[in-house]
Amino acid sequence: MAAVSLRLGDLVWGKLGRYPPWPGKIVNPPKDLKKPRGKKCFFVKFFGTEDHAWIKVEQLKPYHAHKEEMIKINKGKRFQQAVDAVEEFLRRAKGKDQTSSHNSADDKNRRNSSEERSRPNSGDEKRKLSLSEGKVKKNMGEGKKRVSSGSSERGSKSPLKRAQEQSPRKRGRPPKDEKDLTIPESSTVKGVMAGPMAAFKWQPTPVKDADPHFHHFLLSQTEKPAVCYQAITKKLKICEEETGSTSIQAADSTAVNGSITPTDKKIGFLGLGLMGSGIVSNLLKMGHTVTVWNRTAEKCDLFIQEGARLGRTPAEVVSTCDITFACVSDPKAAKDLVLGPSGVLQGIRPGKCYVDMSTVDADTVTELAQVIVSRGGRFLEAPVSGNQQLSNDGMLVILAAGDRGLYEDCSSCFQAMGKTSFFLGEVGNAAKMMLIVNMVQGSFMATIAEGLTLAQVTGQSQQTLLDILNQGQLASIFLDQKCQNILQGNFKPDFYLKYIQKDLRLAIALGDAVNHPTPMAAAANEVYKRAKALDQSDNDMSAVYRAYIH
Repeated sequence: MAAVSLRLGDLVWGKLGRYPPWPGKIVNPPKDLKKPRGKKCFFVKFFGTEDHAWIKVEQLKPYHAHKEEMIKINKGKRFQQAVDAVEEFLRRAKGKDQTSSHNSADDKNRRNSSEERSRPNSGDEKRKLSLSEGKVKKNMGEGKKRVSSGSSERGSKSPLKRAQEQSPRKRGRPPKDEKDLTIPESSTVKGVMAGPMAAFKWQPTPVKDADPHFHHFLLSQTEKPAVCYQAITKKLKICEEETGSTSIQAADSTAVNGSITPTDKKIGFLGLGLMGSGIVSNLLKMGHTVTVWNRTAEKCDLFIQEGARLGRTPAEVVSTCDITFACVSDPKAAKDLVLGPSGVLQGIRPGKCYVDMSTVDADTVTELAQVIVSRGGRFLEAPVSGNQQLSNDGMLVILAAGDRGLYEDCSSCFQAMGKTSFFLGEVGNAAKMMLIVNMVQGSFMATIAEGLTLAQVTGQSQQTLLDILNQGQLASIFLDQKCQNILQGNFKPDFYLKYIQKDLRLAIALGDAVNHPTPMAAAANEVYKRAKALDQSDNDMSAVYRAYIH
């Protein structure tokens, strides 16, 4: 992009690395974010996301002059939403300008009218001047006497009244040394920048000047008064735990995706279900080169429009890509994908990498690892904790085990799809941990359903029960969302009931293998089995509620 003359507040098209040009606004950077050395650049906040970055001036173009050109070359859904956000911003700004100009005109007319009424004639002026000169000396003498009495008089007045009388400011305008009313933010909330950008803390945003187009997704969640939400760390870090596991933590991708430098490796992805679809979408958004395959080919069309390439078979995807991810439903599907006709194994050769993100048992993932490695490939298991919404938002939790070097090679991919990833050691550990996590979640969901039905049959308000839970220690997004599903009778799948039942079954088998009792999981599993018998398999896990009312 050619260099242009720009200034603070300008709307622009900014290009960052391999990302397409995106609409943004030149703003002041946070105080502790230093400007990079070298070529001239501006700090830009992008519309439709929470991205922000220092952009070199030659990578910027004026928004209005190049709007039509940019719209023609980018047809993505998120891009259109960003453009819509700019237009809404302009409409609001125009409305404020019109209101401001109207008010200023009214103020000017009132001042002129007031000046006309208060302007004295020349005779009156002379008389007032002579009278005032005669009183000056008298008042100067009396002024000294009034000093002590004046101070005692002020002491009897309230601080608020004294401040109002003493201040010559216009009403409603705060003094320079007063702090603006601000939205409180957790001290852990930090922005993360890479390359030319340095890490910094977000400055509190004044309420009166808040820009709705840069409203943070997580902050919008915390505004729900009935629910308590955890603050989320927004700093990339690697921390070694006593257990030997490694955690790479990142902010939600909507807040830091401008800081992710996508790997130059070619990425493949197999399986575009509820979870896989959101993952691929975020990989593309972050600028990764992605080739997709799905058993039902029609699901690939949307991602082809977003810039993905189409693979005809799993073997073809693996053979043409450096790292191939897979996310399928269960152990059988995971094995068929690798060992079946035109499967993953046929595309594996030395150096090829395979990452299985499916939730399966440790025996299955160990078998897959062995056959991949036997062909000279590299293997990593990386099941994910979350649901469809978290997948779409790039907020998954990734549990990885296997090839440590491959885990590090997947860093930009994991940052794009999740908020946190953990490396848990040897193959099989991630599968075990994932089953334990889902066992807890599935059992909790069954308990929620049980509590709501018990409230109903004993004449208690289910909504009141939810309000009480949301004010207590159990408050969470999961609790609130699943209870809302039940109260509204909306069981559109965010996490299929049949899959949570599968995970409970596998977790119980894991306990049996080490002779560890799992009575709570076993009881919950029976309730989910009853829900499946009531044809709830393809509904959300919250539909387990129906097992209690039939």
